[in-house]
Amino acid sequence: MTENSLLYKIGISLIPGVGSITAKKLIEHIGSIEGVFHEKEKNLQKLSGIGTSLAKNIATQDVLKRAEQEIRFLEKNRICSYFYLDPDYPDRLKQCPDAPVIFYFLGNIELNQSKVLSIVGTRSATQRGKELCQQLIDDLTDRDHNPLIVSGLAYGIDICAHKAALKRELNTIAVLGHGLSTIYPSLHKSIARDITKQGGLLTDFLSDEKPDRNNFVKRNRIIAGLADATIVIESGLTGGALITADLANSYNRDVFAFPGRISDPFSTGCNRFIKTNRAALIEGVRDLEYIMGWEPELKQKNPVQKELFKTLSPEQNSVVALLKEHKQLTIDQICTRSKLPVSKISPILLDLEFSGIVRSLPGQVYTLTD
Repeated sequence: MTENSLLYKIGISLIPGVGSITAKKLIEHIGSIEGVFHEKEKNLQKLSGIGTSLAKNIATQDVLKRAEQEIRFLEKNRICSYFYLDPDYPDRLKQCPDAPVIFYFLGNIELNQSKVLSIVGTRSATQRGKELCQQLIDDLTDRDHNPLIVSGLAYGIDICAHKAALKRELNTIAVLGHGLSTIYPSLHKSIARDITKQGGLLTDFLSDEKPDRNNFVKRNRIIAGLADATIVIESGLTGGALITADLANSYNRDVFAFPGRISDPFSTGCNRFIKTNRAALIEGVRDLEYIMGWEPELKQKNPVQKELFKTLSPEQNSVVALLKEHKQLTIDQICTRSKLPVSKISPILLDLEFSGIVRSLPGQVYTLTD
């Protein structure tokens, strides 16, 4: 990419009244991005959807000096730019009609990865929400899916998703609602620094753009568009997480939501989305695998000898004893008979399954391996 070419690519995103959809139409009609800047006003007026006022804005624009300033910032900070016609522009995002015509990325990873998940939720996450987020990412890693995790670096579920991904050495991208000259919230600067080493920071805003409420709404289309699926961990009836989920639906992407009790304020949005068929109910990684068609790539385990059972914890042994006695049990039946909550039984069953001692059957039924 030449500097002159980048000048026009940035410049078209700065013309007043020209959003990403209009910019793409202009380039398609005129034939080149440079041509947009040199086209006569009377010819622009003839284009569908342009009109007199916008044609004047395009013909009389003076944005290239600002674009030059942005190029200097990108070069100084080693930030990459991605134009929607570039071959390395993310394939999933390119399919979205309102995807940014250009965005900026500070990081070190390939954006076209085989599996990409967006994880979003309330900024006031409960302990349950944080545990659900951590457990989901643990299970995705343990089952060798290793997806790229996308979120928004905000308080609550967003930062929990980034931290969990970093902890399990997964790539993660934070999509920002401002330029790359700052980090918001400032409390997350150290996490943002870690993300640039194991993923990246992505934005379609110029470097000096400050955090603004509308910017965070706008950036949600990128969070939804980058991923195969969007997962809502917790959300009230309103908020950015549900906006992101609605956008994902509009892009024909899968949307998942964890259900909660009707009395929990940060489950009302998730429950509503499930109830209105705007999100599939998810209880754990197996629901995601089933709907997405992702087969776990677990390594073959050697047959487990009965002598190994004595190395299990007392709680694991109690679950094994129940399955020996009853042959097959649902997870609810195991919880009832063991007098342990599902939050303890689920990881126990997962560990036993990884060890080759237990296998799962359809309908959340479990049995001992032969």
